[in-house]
Amino acid sequence: MDYRLDEIDRLTLYYLGSDARNTTATEIAEQVNVSAATVRNRINQLEQHGVVRGYPAHIDYERGEGLLTGLYVCSVRVSERDQLARDVLGISGVVNVRDVMSGDDGLHVKAVGEDTTSLQRIASEIENLGATIEDESLVKAEYYQPYQPYGPADATSAQPATNVLSLVGDAQVVDLTVTEDAPVAGKTLAEAKEQGLLGDDVLVVAIERADDVVSANGRTEIQPGDLVSVFSPDGVGDATLNGFGGAEAKRR
Repeated sequence: MDYRLDEIDRLTLYYLGSDARNTTATEIAEQVNVSAATVRNRINQLEQHGVVRGYPAHIDYERGEGLLTGLYVCSVRVSERDQLARDVLGISGVVNVRDVMSGDDGLHVKAVGEDTTSLQRIASEIENLGATIEDESLVKAEYYQPYQPYGPADATSAQPATNVLSLVGDAQVVDLTVTEDAPVAGKTLAEAKEQGLLGDDVLVVAIERADDVVSANGRTEIQPGDLVSVFSPDGVGDATLNGFGGAEAKRR
């Protein structure tokens, strides 16, 4: 460690971590009780010393285009991790790679795909490079907050961190097209749950309607022709398939 943080640095990092894009040096200065020039100078120093390495956007890929985000925990020899991390980052769809000091499972990969087939393709390419995937998960939602100890004494905690859905074992994500006479057609997701057309363990991940992606919540009405992505930790059973039109419901 070649740079020691003081209280001004910590508070600056806290407010940058809260919302770097919409937080100006002047606004930080008002909170920290120093001049804006001091804040700008501290930010420059933090960047020069590699403490602040960038300002990436937190993107909700599902909301933007109905994409799926997968997480892969990979085991790689320690001597090969650095180079393999760089190689994995070159795979189309991979957006983040972390080299973690935690035994053999030292490479954590985050990737985005159009569907489960895309995520399976990414997983195959990761393993082709020499890594072994030990665990595979599907991200349902992500939440961010700044590091609380750097903040002011009255700072409040935000939401808990990443919520993921396991894809190991019998878990499945299946894309189904709603037929004209499907029992779920014309019903909201809440109604479909209440009537047993969607199992308690079944989660609707996304709904594609024509060229749009429809937000999936209890009030969302399922319509004929919708392409619905459903997740179940125990596999998608006949009851759910029948609700979408049985054998006529097309899997993608």
